[in-house]
Amino acid sequence: MQRGLGMKRAVVGALAFGLFLVGAGSAVADSWSDIKLTTTTGAVFEVAEYRFNPPERNHGSFEWRGNLRDDDFGDGHNVYLQVRVESHGWVRYNGKQRQSVRLHHSNWDGAQRYTDNAEIRVCRNRGSLHPDNCSPTRKFSVTR
Repeated sequence: MQRGLGMKRAVVGALAFGLFLVGAGSAVADSWSDIKLTTTTGAVFEVAEYRFNPPERNHGSFEWRGNLRDDDFGDGHNVYLQVRVESHGWVRYNGKQRQSVRLHHSNWDGAQRYTDNAEIRVCRNRGSLHPDNCSPTRKFSVTR
């Protein structure tokens, strides 16, 4: 009788340990990575991070969040952030003049099971007579 009870405890212990390892692996896959300060004249994207979601979560998207800030209150221009995935067109997210706004979005390609490369840049809208100025493009990728 005692031997059977010891075996049951060993099996339960092994299962619990296995579940712990699976949970730890999931936590690593869910972790966020920092996006370095991205800036151009008059616009800043800061306190930013990203992650590539697995196919079963949020369309396998490139998920990102951060603060988009107008860095030059006196210039009268708005700021915006651009994101693109899988070399598709840029998607624009507008900020507000003389403010900082918190953004949190996901971008994905509907024709693919998951996203594995993305790009971000921050820009200042200088109106119709002058070209906008944008930061260098930051590129992100993951290998699966």
